[in-house]
Amino acid sequence: MSAAVPIFIAVILMTACFKRVDVCAAFYEGAMENLKTAAELCPTLILLMTAIEMFSGSGASQALSGLLEPLTSALGFPAECTPLMLIRPISGSGSLAVLENILSSTPAESLAARTACVMMGATETTLYTIAVYYGAVKRRAGARIFAACLAADAAGFIFASIFAKLFFA
Repeated sequence: MSAAVPIFIAVILMTACFKRVDVCAAFYEGAMENLKTAAELCPTLILLMTAIEMFSGSGASQALSGLLEPLTSALGFPAECTPLMLIRPISGSGSLAVLENILSSTPAESLAARTACVMMGATETTLYTIAVYYGAVKRRAGARIFAACLAADAAGFIFASIFAKLFFA
């Protein structure tokens, strides 16, 4: 296993020599192209990060969690996981903070903690991913894409709750 990376690099260099490719020039061109892409994505990322902080800092996340709690508890969803369900599609780091809060306020073996961990693995930071990918190609994401992705997140949350109960309760 420790020899895999040096072997991979050697194969690339031998292939480049065989095809008479200037490795340094190719690397430089690729790096410059990726720097341009990163610079084009910066405004999108700054906007998204600002919106996430405003959503979390304003208390909107907690207010929305409180409104959804009767519905989620009626569905058998752990009440502690409702804030995670709201922030996970928006922010990876924000959802890690919510997960940390759940793990510190409930026992690690509790259904809420286990459900939250399964939710983290079963879902994606959907809005962040859409913003980055569509920002890179300079296109606007349509409403159908958002709806489909958020429906997939909802399915992930529902099945995370079901499977956590099935395997851990």
